[in-house]
Amino acid sequence: MKLNSMNELEQYANAQLAKNQSIELFIDMPGFDEPELITNPPANIEKKLAYYKATYDENLEHKHAKGIRIVGTV
Repeated sequence: MKLNSMNELEQYANAQLAKNQSIELFIDMPGFDEPELITNPPANIEKKLAYYKATYDENLEHKHAKGIRIVGTV
């Protein structure tokens, strides 16, 4: 599933947390042919969501590393 905004990421993370399931995010990075897949277990979701909100902008682009972007979920 493609993600386009921080709001969509929050909705996804909260839905997964409610089901006690991990979140899985594709991160696009310059110089790599395919996006990286990051998995966060349910116990980490609240802290990771806070990290994502502090580190990525509303369009899911990394605030401090140009070209890094959250692009979707599994």
